[in-house]
Amino acid sequence: MQDRIALVTGAGRGLGKAIATVLAQKGAHVAVADLDPETAGQTAAEIEGLGRKALALEMDVTDEASVDQAAAAAQEHFGRVDIWVNNAGTGSRAMLHEMTAAQWDLVLTVNLRGAFLGSRAAARIMMPQNWGRIVNISSRAGKGSSHGHCSYSSSKAGMIGLTKSTARELGKHNITVNAVLPGFIATELTAKLGINITNPEQVVLTRKGKPEDVAYAVAFLASDEAEWITGTTLEVTGGTGLFAG
Repeated sequence: MQDRIALVTGAGRGLGKAIATVLAQKGAHVAVADLDPETAGQTAAEIEGLGRKALALEMDVTDEASVDQAAAAAQEHFGRVDIWVNNAGTGSRAMLHEMTAAQWDLVLTVNLRGAFLGSRAAARIMMPQNWGRIVNISSRAGKGSSHGHCSYSSSKAGMIGLTKSTARELGKHNITVNAVLPGFIATELTAKLGINITNPEQVVLTRKGKPEDVAYAVAFLASDEAEWITGTTLEVTGGTGLFAG
Protein backbone atom coordinates (compact mmCIF):
# COMPACT_ATOMS: atom_id res chain seq x y z
CA MET A 1 0.00 0.00 0.00
CA GLN A 2 3.05 2.23 0.06
CA ASP A 3 2.27 5.64 -1.49
CA ARG A 4 -1.20 4.59 -2.65
CA ILE A 5 -3.76 7.40 -2.56
CA ALA A 6 -6.85 6.73 -0.47
CA LEU A 7 -10.04 8.71 0.01
CA VAL A 8 -12.19 7.87 3.04
CA THR A 9 -15.63 9.38 3.56
CA GLY A 10 -16.83 10.23 7.04
CA ALA A 11 -13.21 10.20 8.15
CA GLY A 12 -13.35 13.02 10.64
CA ARG A 13 -14.17 10.80 13.58
CA GLY A 14 -15.04 7.29 14.72
CA LEU A 15 -14.77 4.40 12.32
CA GLY A 16 -13.76 6.55 9.35
CA LYS A 17 -10.94 8.16 11.30
CA ALA A 18 -9.64 4.73 12.31
CA ILE A 19 -9.73 3.56 8.68
CA ALA A 20 -7.91 6.65 7.43
CA THR A 21 -5.30 6.32 10.18
CA VAL A 22 -4.63 2.62 9.58
CA LEU A 23 -4.29 3.16 5.83
CA ALA A 24 -1.76 5.92 6.56
CA GLN A 25 0.12 3.70 8.99
CA LYS A 26 0.43 1.14 6.20
CA GLY A 27 1.91 3.70 3.81
CA ALA A 28 -0.99 5.39 2.03
CA HIS A 29 -1.56 9.11 1.61
CA VAL A 30 -5.13 10.00 2.54
CA ALA A 31 -7.83 12.41 1.44
CA VAL A 32 -9.94 12.87 4.58
CA ALA A 33 -13.52 13.63 3.51
CA ASP A 34 -16.16 14.63 6.02
CA LEU A 35 -19.28 16.75 6.32
CA ASP A 36 -17.52 18.57 9.18
CA PRO A 37 -14.44 20.36 7.82
CA GLU A 38 -13.05 20.91 11.31
CA THR A 39 -12.83 17.22 12.21
CA ALA A 40 -11.56 16.44 8.70
CA GLY A 41 -8.74 18.89 9.27
CA GLN A 42 -7.92 17.38 12.65
CA THR A 43 -7.69 13.87 11.21
CA ALA A 44 -5.59 15.12 8.29
CA ALA A 45 -3.18 16.81 10.70
CA GLU A 46 -2.79 13.59 12.67
CA ILE A 47 -2.06 11.66 9.47
CA GLU A 48 0.59 14.19 8.50
CA GLY A 49 2.04 13.63 11.96
CA LEU A 50 2.56 10.01 10.91
CA GLY A 51 4.74 11.20 8.04
CA ARG A 52 2.13 10.72 5.31
CA LYS A 53 0.47 13.31 3.07
CA ALA A 54 -3.12 14.27 3.80
CA LEU A 55 -5.83 16.46 2.35
CA ALA A 56 -8.91 17.58 4.29
CA LEU A 57 -12.06 17.75 2.16
CA GLU A 58 -15.55 18.95 3.04
CA MET A 59 -17.97 16.44 1.50
CA ASP A 60 -21.70 15.90 1.80
CA VAL A 61 -22.16 12.34 0.55
CA THR A 62 -25.84 12.99 -0.20
CA ASP A 63 -25.02 15.83 -2.60
CA GLU A 64 -23.90 14.87 -6.11
CA ALA A 65 -21.95 18.06 -6.75
CA SER A 66 -20.20 17.90 -3.37
CA VAL A 67 -19.02 14.32 -3.94
CA ASP A 68 -17.81 15.00 -7.47
CA GLN A 69 -16.03 18.21 -6.44
CA ALA A 70 -14.23 16.49 -3.56
CA ALA A 71 -13.20 13.63 -5.84
CA ALA A 72 -11.83 16.08 -8.39
CA ALA A 73 -9.96 17.98 -5.68
CA ALA A 74 -8.33 14.79 -4.42
CA GLN A 75 -7.35 13.74 -7.93
CA GLU A 76 -5.92 17.17 -8.68
CA HIS A 77 -3.98 17.31 -5.41
CA PHE A 78 -2.51 13.80 -5.48
CA GLY A 79 -2.64 13.04 -9.22
CA ARG A 80 -4.87 9.98 -8.77
CA VAL A 81 -7.09 8.10 -6.33
CA ASP A 82 -6.31 4.40 -5.84
CA ILE A 83 -8.53 3.48 -2.89
CA TRP A 84 -12.01 4.78 -2.08
CA VAL A 85 -13.77 3.83 1.15
CA ASN A 86 -17.50 4.57 1.41
CA ASN A 87 -17.75 4.81 5.18
CA ALA A 88 -19.99 7.81 5.93
CA GLY A 89 -23.27 6.67 7.41
CA THR A 90 -26.12 7.39 9.77
CA GLY A 91 -29.04 5.66 11.42
CA SER A 92 -32.43 6.42 12.94
CA ARG A 93 -33.85 4.41 15.81
CA ALA A 94 -37.58 3.83 15.41
CA MET A 95 -39.91 0.88 15.18
CA LEU A 96 -41.55 0.35 11.79
CA HIS A 97 -44.97 1.60 12.87
CA GLU A 98 -43.43 4.73 14.41
CA MET A 99 -40.87 5.55 11.73
CA THR A 100 -41.53 8.61 9.62
CA ALA A 101 -40.87 8.79 5.90
CA ALA A 102 -38.36 11.55 6.61
CA GLN A 103 -36.38 9.26 8.94
CA TRP A 104 -36.41 6.51 6.33
CA ASP A 105 -35.33 8.84 3.53
CA LEU A 106 -32.45 10.31 5.54
CA VAL A 107 -30.88 6.94 6.31
CA LEU A 108 -31.30 5.57 2.79
CA THR A 109 -29.98 8.80 1.29
CA VAL A 110 -26.85 9.01 3.44
CA ASN A 111 -25.98 5.32 3.48
CA LEU A 112 -27.05 4.01 0.08
CA ARG A 113 -27.17 7.07 -2.17
CA GLY A 114 -23.90 8.19 -0.58
CA ALA A 115 -22.23 4.88 -1.43
CA PHE A 116 -23.58 5.06 -4.99
CA LEU A 117 -22.31 8.60 -5.55
CA GLY A 118 -18.94 7.74 -4.02
CA SER A 119 -18.56 4.55 -6.05
CA ARG A 120 -19.45 6.36 -9.24
CA ALA A 121 -16.93 9.13 -8.57
CA ALA A 122 -14.27 6.56 -7.74
CA ALA A 123 -14.99 4.52 -10.87
CA ARG A 124 -14.68 7.56 -13.11
CA ILE A 125 -11.18 8.18 -11.72
CA MET A 126 -10.04 4.57 -11.53
CA MET A 127 -11.21 3.26 -14.90
CA PRO A 128 -8.63 5.32 -16.90
CA GLN A 129 -5.99 4.23 -14.36
CA ASN A 130 -6.97 0.58 -14.89
CA TRP A 131 -6.55 -0.01 -11.16
CA GLY A 132 -8.51 0.64 -8.05
CA ARG A 133 -10.01 -0.56 -4.79
CA ILE A 134 -13.50 0.38 -3.59
CA VAL A 135 -14.50 -0.75 -0.11
CA ASN A 136 -18.02 -0.21 1.21
CA ILE A 137 -18.74 -0.20 4.92
CA SER A 138 -22.01 -2.08 5.14
CA SER A 139 -23.11 -3.93 8.29
CA ARG A 140 -24.02 -7.39 9.45
CA ALA A 141 -27.48 -5.87 9.88
CA GLY A 142 -27.61 -5.85 6.09
CA LYS A 143 -27.57 -9.66 6.09
CA GLY A 144 -29.59 -10.20 9.22
CA SER A 145 -31.61 -7.63 11.10
CA SER A 146 -31.39 -4.87 13.64
CA HIS A 147 -34.38 -4.48 15.96
CA GLY A 148 -35.82 -1.00 15.69
CA HIS A 149 -33.53 0.00 12.82
CA CYS A 150 -35.29 -1.24 9.68
CA SER A 151 -34.11 1.77 7.66
CA TYR A 152 -30.50 1.08 8.64
CA SER A 153 -30.72 -2.63 7.84
CA SER A 154 -32.36 -1.89 4.50
CA SER A 155 -29.73 0.65 3.52
CA LYS A 156 -26.89 -1.70 4.43
CA ALA A 157 -28.49 -4.56 2.50
CA GLY A 158 -28.65 -2.24 -0.49
CA MET A 159 -24.93 -1.57 -0.12
CA ILE A 160 -24.25 -5.29 -0.42
CA GLY A 161 -26.19 -5.39 -3.68
CA LEU A 162 -24.34 -2.30 -4.90
CA THR A 163 -21.03 -3.94 -4.03
CA LYS A 164 -21.75 -7.10 -6.01
CA SER A 165 -23.16 -5.31 -9.05
CA THR A 166 -20.34 -2.77 -9.33
CA ALA A 167 -17.74 -5.49 -8.83
CA ARG A 168 -19.09 -7.21 -11.96
CA GLU A 169 -19.03 -3.99 -13.94
CA LEU A 170 -15.59 -2.79 -12.91
CA GLY A 171 -13.61 -6.03 -12.84
CA LYS A 172 -12.45 -5.63 -16.44
CA HIS A 173 -10.80 -2.38 -15.37
CA ASN A 174 -8.79 -4.13 -12.64
CA ILE A 175 -10.93 -2.50 -9.97
CA THR A 176 -12.10 -4.60 -7.04
CA VAL A 177 -15.20 -3.77 -5.01
CA ASN A 178 -15.83 -5.37 -1.63
CA ALA A 179 -17.84 -4.71 1.50
CA VAL A 180 -16.92 -4.99 5.16
CA LEU A 181 -19.79 -5.91 7.48
CA PRO A 182 -19.06 -4.80 11.04
CA GLY A 183 -20.97 -6.14 13.98
CA PHE A 184 -21.28 -4.03 17.11
CA ILE A 185 -18.45 -1.51 17.13
CA ALA A 186 -18.23 1.00 19.96
CA THR A 187 -18.48 4.35 18.15
CA GLU A 188 -20.37 7.62 18.50
CA LEU A 189 -22.97 6.34 16.00
CA THR A 190 -23.76 3.12 17.88
CA ALA A 191 -23.98 5.10 21.11
CA LYS A 192 -26.39 7.56 19.49
CA LEU A 193 -28.54 4.72 18.17
CA GLY A 194 -28.59 2.98 21.54
CA ILE A 195 -27.11 -0.21 20.07
CA ASN A 196 -25.35 -2.48 22.54
CA ILE A 197 -24.50 -6.10 23.16
CA THR A 198 -26.49 -7.10 26.20
CA ASN A 199 -26.31 -10.89 25.85
CA PRO A 200 -22.74 -12.26 26.01
CA GLU A 201 -23.86 -15.34 24.08
CA GLN A 202 -24.43 -13.15 21.03
CA VAL A 203 -20.69 -13.00 20.40
CA VAL A 204 -17.91 -15.56 20.50
CA LEU A 205 -15.20 -12.99 21.20
CA THR A 206 -16.82 -11.19 24.09
CA ARG A 207 -14.98 -7.87 24.10
CA LYS A 208 -16.54 -4.94 22.28
CA GLY A 209 -15.45 -4.38 18.72
CA LYS A 210 -13.01 -1.53 18.13
CA PRO A 211 -12.89 0.73 15.07
CA GLU A 212 -9.41 -0.59 14.38
CA ASP A 213 -10.82 -4.12 13.95
CA VAL A 214 -12.78 -2.88 10.93
CA ALA A 215 -9.94 -0.68 9.71
CA TYR A 216 -7.53 -3.62 9.42
CA ALA A 217 -10.08 -5.53 7.34
CA VAL A 218 -10.46 -2.53 5.04
CA ALA A 219 -6.69 -2.24 4.72
CA PHE A 220 -6.44 -5.88 3.64
CA LEU A 221 -9.14 -5.52 0.97
CA ALA A 222 -7.43 -2.35 -0.29
CA SER A 223 -4.03 -4.01 -0.51
CA ASP A 224 -2.22 -5.83 -3.31
CA GLU A 225 -2.66 -9.08 -1.38
CA ALA A 226 -6.42 -8.92 -2.05
CA GLU A 227 -6.11 -8.42 -5.81
CA TRP A 228 -8.17 -11.57 -6.59
CA ILE A 229 -10.97 -10.82 -4.12
CA THR A 230 -13.96 -8.89 -5.41
CA GLY A 231 -17.71 -8.78 -4.98
CA THR A 232 -17.49 -10.32 -1.52
CA THR A 233 -18.49 -9.41 2.02
CA LEU A 234 -16.18 -9.74 5.00
CA GLU A 235 -17.86 -9.93 8.41
CA VAL A 236 -16.00 -8.33 11.31
CA THR A 237 -18.33 -9.25 14.14
CA GLY A 238 -16.52 -11.10 16.91
CA GLY A 239 -18.54 -14.13 15.91
CA THR A 240 -21.95 -12.48 16.31
CA GLY A 241 -24.73 -14.72 15.09
CA LEU A 242 -22.85 -18.03 15.08
CA PHE A 243 -25.41 -19.46 17.47
CA ALA A 244 -28.45 -17.96 15.78
CA GLY A 245 -31.24 -20.40 15.06
